[in-house]
Amino acid sequence: MEAHIIEWLNLSVRWIHIITGIAWIGASFYFVFLENNLNRTENLRDELAGNLWAIHGGGFYYLEKYKHAPKTIPAHLHWFKWEAYFTWLSGFTLLAIVYYYNAKIYMLNPSVSSISAGQSIGLGIGTLLVSWLVYDLLCKSALVNKKKLFALLGFVLIVAMAYGLTQLISARAAYIHVGAVIGTLMVANVFFVIIPSQKTMVNAAINGETSDPSLGEKALMRSIHNNYLTLPVLFIMISNHFPSTFGHANSWLVLAALILIGVAVRHWFNLKGKGIKNHWLLPLSLMGMVALVYLTKPVSLDDNAGVISDAAVMKMMEIHCQSCHAQQPSSELFATAPKDLMLEDLPSVIKHADIIKAQAVQSQIMPLGNSSQMTPEERIQLGQWLNANSEPMFKGEQ
Repeated sequence: MEAHIIEWLNLSVRWIHIITGIAWIGASFYFVFLENNLNRTENLRDELAGNLWAIHGGGFYYLEKYKHAPKTIPAHLHWFKWEAYFTWLSGFTLLAIVYYYNAKIYMLNPSVSSISAGQSIGLGIGTLLVSWLVYDLLCKSALVNKKKLFALLGFVLIVAMAYGLTQLISARAAYIHVGAVIGTLMVANVFFVIIPSQKTMVNAAINGETSDPSLGEKALMRSIHNNYLTLPVLFIMISNHFPSTFGHANSWLVLAALILIGVAVRHWFNLKGKGIKNHWLLPLSLMGMVALVYLTKPVSLDDNAGVISDAAVMKMMEIHCQSCHAQQPSSELFATAPKDLMLEDLPSVIKHADIIKAQAVQSQIMPLGNSSQMTPEERIQLGQWLNANSEPMFKGEQ
């Protein structure tokens, strides 16, 4: 019953996280689009910084941006903050349900570190806090005005963090925590900088005062930072479904490349919004993805070695797989087999040979946390048997 409740809790919180995340990121994309596409020169009143005509959903819209604030603050002023807050709260709750609740399984990797489950949780939470403090200090320094150098240093720090985490916890958990760090920076920008700046501006307008223009500039800068971080964090949100990334021997480098690609694609869209043509960012990003496909290709096995028997393979399934992948899992983690994948008979194993090879042989992320202590020799033997017994991917293939 416990596993059943946890499964539904996982699903419910994940659903909330996706809904609020879509709302937050959608609003971020939209307002950066507005900022980049404002008419700032033609037929503007003195009090305006820009305006924009748009059509959507069968109707015309006209938007205006003020340089400072309107003479009278409207009674119904829409704020955009709850989307960010609930995205982070649901994300952290999901992190606790999936990774911290079963830290021995999902957080630890005995082959790289001997830290305890409690230490891994402390490391994860500590990383979120320290990352925000470092980032916030950098934003308050003179370095923030040197945009390219600031971005380069930020990227180097994130990659260094990713490398350090993969040396202490499982690569899968490391990926998720890099995503959690990025998400924390984004929501902290909203909570500590963007919303307080906007509240000060609104209060000043209500009192007939002129607010400090630097507050708006700082809020806009943090908002732009958030905009560039969205695509990398979206990738990390789905990364746990793709073991060829976090399961690679140099998973931190794969993550670094994917972060770069995400930022490059976002920058292309931002340039396009400003009317600036760029002909190399998207092709370069595509080349980067193709290069990753090649660099993460599975390592070939020596098929000439003696292939173990079917009975030996089914014994492996019993020891290492069937506690989760069975009609009635004995593992306390699952009420039903993950992905409805059951490996209790030979035809099922042959049918899912590619999945098994990707998870248990190539990326070696299964069994979870290697709780059953599957040896390197067993993985090689399993891979050789799978190569010899895989079903053809296409009909007629020999």
